[in-house]
Amino acid sequence: MSALAAIAVLAILIVVHELGHFAAARLQGIRANKFSIGFGPTLLKYQGSETEYALRAFLLGGYVGFPDDDPDSDIPADDPNLLRNRPILDRAIVISAGVIANLIFAYFLLVGQSATIGFQQVNYFDGVSVPEIVQDSNSPAQQAGILPGDVILKVDNQELGASPSSLTLLQDLIQEAPNRRLELTIERDESIISLMVTPQANSQGQGQIGVMLAPHGEVIRHRSSNIIEAFVAGATEYQRIAQLTVKGFWQLISNFQENANQVAGPVAIVAVGAKLASSDLSNLFQFGALISINLAVINILPLPALDGGQLAFLAIEGVFGKPLPSKVQDSIMQTGLVLLLGLGIFLIVRDTMNLTFFQELLQ
Repeated sequence: MSALAAIAVLAILIVVHELGHFAAARLQGIRANKFSIGFGPTLLKYQGSETEYALRAFLLGGYVGFPDDDPDSDIPADDPNLLRNRPILDRAIVISAGVIANLIFAYFLLVGQSATIGFQQVNYFDGVSVPEIVQDSNSPAQQAGILPGDVILKVDNQELGASPSSLTLLQDLIQEAPNRRLELTIERDESIISLMVTPQANSQGQGQIGVMLAPHGEVIRHRSSNIIEAFVAGATEYQRIAQLTVKGFWQLISNFQENANQVAGPVAIVAVGAKLASSDLSNLFQFGALISINLAVINILPLPALDGGQLAFLAIEGVFGKPLPSKVQDSIMQTGLVLLLGLGIFLIVRDTMNLTFFQELLQ
């Protein structure tokens, strides 16, 4: 059920994105003759007065079709309500509306969460928690005697206070001390003990000890008391998620070789969403907002087959006063689509192979 919930969230985000394009066209009187969720064979279809609505087998996206691209359309080529015959601004609004819809929807998801169940907050205690250690007899943590459930209170003489920054501080102190002994003051079962650990240098020369670290504190939920507070809290959380998303994309672009393996496909995204939903369905609010913002950022990138690529064509047309030849645009878009589909298939196969149940089948 949790996996189905995560898939449903992704499907809703796709519908929202395509509805953005469709609504922007219809509100401007631009003809749109197809509205499809998914690709491939048609599962369900309804023919409206002007538009065919379809649900297709592979829910990896969707599209809004225009008579401009339909060779069987009987609409005159000079019809002023064809998308290609509209001014650049009108077309830009239609192309960018999907991204805008995803961004707006993400915000209202967060407002809804704030007004109903609230956001999780941490009431911080002194120290940093060690929920898990790497099961490796050679890891510095196991050699030092660190156990799951320990709370690290001090590193040498540096105290780790009741603050969200304590986790980052501890990570920095460990990374900056490869092959150098550190004294850890640890709270374990209401007792205070001291352990010596020597971080190992990783491939980047940074120290690591083989543990998972987490903030030490209790998680509480804060729900907004009125709608104004809900909008303010939603905006604050929206800003935080948006900044983290942009930062993540910048790190990926600026250091692609190191971060490429962190790129996730639909299978991995569903797996993460299912895990979140299995612990608490309310997590799907923030999961949906995060994915919606990510979809917006991805689609606005100036890459062929994405909304950003089409906007780039419009920018060229605006600068030079005429569009690129249709054959050139079609070649670029088709090449981009093939590459995009190839990447999607690769990510699906890779992420499926990495799923726990699939690994167990191979053993």
